[in-house]
Amino acid sequence: MRDAGSEGTHSDLYAELASVGPYGAEVGHALITMVEPHRGHEHAYNRWYEDDHFIAGAMAMPWMYAGRRWVATRDLQLLRYPSESAVARPVTDGCYLSVYWLTAGRYEEHMRWTVGINKRLNRDGRVFQQRTHVFTAFQDHETTVYRDGAAGPRDFHALDHPYAGLVLQVIDAESPAVRADLLEWLRVRHLPKRLAGSPAAMVTVFRPTPLPGDRMTYVKQVEGVDVRLTLLWFLETGPRDCWEQHFTGLGEEVQESGLGRVELVAPFIPTVPGTDRYVNELR
Repeated sequence: MRDAGSEGTHSDLYAELASVGPYGAEVGHALITMVEPHRGHEHAYNRWYEDDHFIAGAMAMPWMYAGRRWVATRDLQLLRYPSESAVARPVTDGCYLSVYWLTAGRYEEHMRWTVGINKRLNRDGRVFQQRTHVFTAFQDHETTVYRDGAAGPRDFHALDHPYAGLVLQVIDAESPAVRADLLEWLRVRHLPKRLAGSPAAMVTVFRPTPLPGDRMTYVKQVEGVDVRLTLLWFLETGPRDCWEQHFTGLGEEVQESGLGRVELVAPFIPTVPGTDRYVNELR
């Protein structure tokens, strides 16, 4: 017997789709999107994202099982480096960051849904136009390095655990041929040393994937697909309290390795859902 209304929504297919394919708990992929609302539209953007887009344009989608928003107030924007960044021009652009986890092995299915829903949202007038995508990419998970080994939250908990801050780091390998060497250096040598005794509980490492050709036109194609790695440092204290001791000098260390160059190091704090807290501190 078909469900009521199934002819219009194809709801009779849901049980069939759910019965096949991967459904593990591990982080397989991420959507990482850093956005700059246009000046004078900060409050409207925040309300649109909190009240509509975070849900209809993200969390209600299949296989996207965790999400969190972060914000960089003006004082945090001014801590970013390098000043000449291949990611953000100027480096202070992109005061809001949203991060989402996707189920491993479900990237293709999710992408088909997200392209379709974003076309529908645009057609229905539910897309906020007064914003610029500074750094938006779906990314494949490469590794996670933990400060405390098996103790503490795992990476699939990271967007639900009440971390006090996040640092986004983007590194470009010297060439596509050495990205694997850069990843191994980060995983085995650099990150364990940096995490030891720090307020960062873990670092997740991703590599970006190209956006589909039928993406919405306001989202630019991903740059650096062959060379880029994206790191997310999850902090137990606010970034202001640990920046000088733990997050300056990352560019020099990567450069000294001879494997790549840091294109962005940017601190964020979590937003408070359902509020406009920090909106007046962006400029």
